Amino acid sequence: MEVLKEKVEEEEEAEREDAAQRAERGEKMARPLEARREEAIMTQEMVRDLQKKLSAIEITVPELPSAFTNGAIDTSELPASYQSNTLKEEHLLQVADNFSCQYSHLCPDRMPLFLHPLNECNVPKFVSTTIRPTLMPYPELYNWDTCAQFVSDFLSMVPLPDPLKPPTHLYSSTTVLKYQKGNCFDFSTLLCSLLIGSGYDAYCVNGYGSKGLCHMDLTREVCPLITTQKETVKKKEKAPLKKYTIKPPRDLSSRFEQEQEMKKQEKMRAEEERRQREEEERLLESEKANSDPLHGLRVHCWVLVLSGKREVPESFFIDPLTARSYSTKDDHFLGIESIWNHKNYWVNMQDCWNCCKDMIFDLGDPVKWEYMLLGTDKPYLATSEEDEDVMNEEDDVESLDKEEEKTFDMPPSWVEQIEISPEAFETRCPNGKKVVQYKKAKLEKWCPYLNSNGLVCRLTIFEDLACTNILEIKEWYQNREDQLELKHIHKSTGLNVDYFKPGHPQALRVHSYKSMQPEMDRVMEFYESARVDGLVKREETPLSMTEHYQGRPDFLSYRHINFGPRVKKAAQNSAESNPRPMVKITERFSRNPAKQADEDVEERVFLTLEERIQLRYHCCEDHITSSKREFLRRTEVDSKGNKIIMTPDMCVSYEYEAMMRLKNEEKLSRHQAWESELEVLEILKLREEEEEAHTLAISIYDTKRNEKSKEYREAMERVMHEEHLRQVEAQLDYLAPFLAQLPPTEKLTRWQAIRLKDECLNDFKQRLIDKANLIQARFEKETQELQKKQQWYQENQVTLTAEDEDLYLSYCSQAMFRIRILEQRLNRHKELAPLKYLALEEKLYKDPRLVEFLKVFV
Repeated sequence: MEVLKEKVEEEEEAEREDAAQRAERGEKMARPLEARREEAIMTQEMVRDLQKKLSAIEITVPELPSAFTNGAIDTSELPASYQSNTLKEEHLLQVADNFSCQYSHLCPDRMPLFLHPLNECNVPKFVSTTIRPTLMPYPELYNWDTCAQFVSDFLSMVPLPDPLKPPTHLYSSTTVLKYQKGNCFDFSTLLCSLLIGSGYDAYCVNGYGSKGLCHMDLTREVCPLITTQKETVKKKEKAPLKKYTIKPPRDLSSRFEQEQEMKKQEKMRAEEERRQREEEERLLESEKANSDPLHGLRVHCWVLVLSGKREVPESFFIDPLTARSYSTKDDHFLGIESIWNHKNYWVNMQDCWNCCKDMIFDLGDPVKWEYMLLGTDKPYLATSEEDEDVMNEEDDVESLDKEEEKTFDMPPSWVEQIEISPEAFETRCPNGKKVVQYKKAKLEKWCPYLNSNGLVCRLTIFEDLACTNILEIKEWYQNREDQLELKHIHKSTGLNVDYFKPGHPQALRVHSYKSMQPEMDRVMEFYESARVDGLVKREETPLSMTEHYQGRPDFLSYRHINFGPRVKKAAQNSAESNPRPMVKITERFSRNPAKQADEDVEERVFLTLEERIQLRYHCCEDHITSSKREFLRRTEVDSKGNKIIMTPDMCVSYEYEAMMRLKNEEKLSRHQAWESELEVLEILKLREEEEEAHTLAISIYDTKRNEKSKEYREAMERVMHEEHLRQVEAQLDYLAPFLAQLPPTEKLTRWQAIRLKDECLNDFKQRLIDKANLIQARFEKETQELQKKQQWYQENQVTLTAEDEDLYLSYCSQAMFRIRILEQRLNRHKELAPLKYLALEEKLYKDPRLVEFLKVFV
């Protein structure tokens, strides 16, 4: 210690001398030893504090987004084919690695091939073996369009972890269906499996797509549900001109005004088109300004369907994310690296400088497509005739032998059979809902029975590209009891159009209206085959009603009623009690071949206010004009208010009969018009009730939703279970153990029968007693254990922790529950034991084997 002290003192002296020398040399930055020591100590403390604070900060490295995470998939229940490879699969992986090495050596500037990514168990699997061709039992999945739409709706899209590279994992279709999400490669694998199972020549394509295609962006695409229905006006065939044809009246309207109006309309239309064109050009310029820096480098996977199978006339692409079909020359597809199906793998050797427009999909051409396995079903290019002449038979045999030695068949798929339950197929979208944004439109989808009003699809059409001003709304419904199928709402005009399927109580087919209030503008179309009166269409305005008929026995085809202003009544304000007065009724009839043309009425007009009736008959073939008649009705009261009774003396006899017949027909027409008004009110009232209730129809075969069917099925199962218990009880032979003690050939005597009865009853009595004793013993055991636990608690109550007290209280609660249950069982056993004993005694007395010997005791 002394030596150390001396060394320290020597160092301090040296420091002092050095400091003095620095002071003498004018070094202002010199510090004494004590200050240096304090500074060192403070520095060490600051370093420790910094290290402590830094150690408290923890950061987590963000993982790349993936369709699945390792913790999200339960791989314990997956079959062995998912968790390991067979010898043939290992051989295939070696072949794939050799093929990849040769490809990288020959094409060093191209991207590595997507050959054997990892599956959900982190086991490398060849991409062709991941495809599992499957034919689903649903007819909707038999055609490519509905199949692609199902895959697009059923799965949720997850972007690739790296947009410039294929994914490191490719999961099985069963896992993708279970979790209902995946990237474009998962989508394509599932869709390709279903299409190949349905008979299509389908392939998965690994290539490059546009940004909108890779991101599932449809904001620049037109919704497929928006169909521009071009009204085709059928030109009526002009009837041959007759010799004496009346010239049509001259058109007295101003041509100048018509031309001015047409110019005005054309100007407005051109202005609207110019505005839309400018808006689209502005958006295109903004898109060009924000051009994609990764254009042509974004990796995407889609499905190729070649022509030939399933009567496909031309090859086409399917984007599995959106279920849209594209031509092989579409600009969205910028290049192809490779394609594969469940049998082979092909590498594209063609130049993609012009995207896929010049690409030839002849997979049998080894110059354009390099295949990996020889065992392919694609025909190779035929050799020329000169080469065929040069080749001899020995060379053919040798080449065939070499090909057979090199041929390697694709092993079967490691994926299990793809299954889609009826519940999942009906649900379609994840969580039952999906929203897709299109150009000037938004499409929403729901699964059936998710919405209480039966809404399954809604298409909202906007006026502008920003989707702010709503132009139209279309809503599709299913399983409605009122058979409502489609509701079309025009926001600009306020017009609503409802479309119904056959089966509506009023046979309604189409209902167009602006308001549900009666006596407003509306049009109703009906299913004429479901109505007795043959009504096809009814048009209503505040002052008129027009009806069109078809197939009536009286040949009525048209009825038009003109109404006058309603007379106000203080006590009666409803439309039913105070109908609108009818001013004019016009009826038209089709040609009745049983009558002559000049006797067959074509048009009949009842002028109620003028008290006139006008008739116009059908025109004969050789006549220019048709016959007309007019009847002037006499008033039914005179000027003094007396009733006038019309008699045949007042007019010609046949005129009197025609007049009386027309008066009756006028009353009938007015009554039918009044019934039509009441029917309109009834339909409007029914529609309001249907919109408020909007009950859904449930099939009797839908056992999960049909409550009546479910209750009936449960009741039947209960009855069958009770019947089974009765049969089992009837099969139990309570005398069998005692009869076995007797000799088999000896006949039963009266004394033996009495002894059998007594032994059976005594045995049953002892069993009842034993059961009671067993319950009693369990009861006492539980009580003793509870008492011991309570005593322990009293002794250690002071030293117990809160956790121990909670455990004690939990134990006491469970023990008291068991004690009460045992007590109830014992009491119930005591009550039922005598009854069971008497029931057995009665059965013994009625037993056919003992009944003859025990009659005296009954």
